[in-house]
Amino acid sequence: MKDIISGLNKVFDSRVRLGIMSILMVNDSVDFNTMKELLEVTDGNLASHLKALEKEEIIEVKKQFVGRKPNTSYKVTPRGDELFKKHIDALEKLINPLS
Repeated sequence: MKDIISGLNKVFDSRVRLGIMSILMVNDSVDFNTMKELLEVTDGNLASHLKALEKEEIIEVKKQFVGRKPNTSYKVTPRGDELFKKHIDALEKLINPLS
């Protein structure tokens, strides 16, 4: 029997990381505070998951100033786009293996 979970990527196991990627896949970029509000997580929780995704080169970070305030935004890298799409495809096959 074929291993039906082999296409799942461990880096996306967390619901927070799944949420981060879902947000970033449909937006060019999203800043930290917006992401925190959308996901309803703490600063530390979000930061640790973003750091893990950045370490795997799945997202990239852009730090800049907006006016006099620092602003950090995130976007999906081409590698991240490819890996996340493969993960979603694997989830769909797991849910509906006959399609």
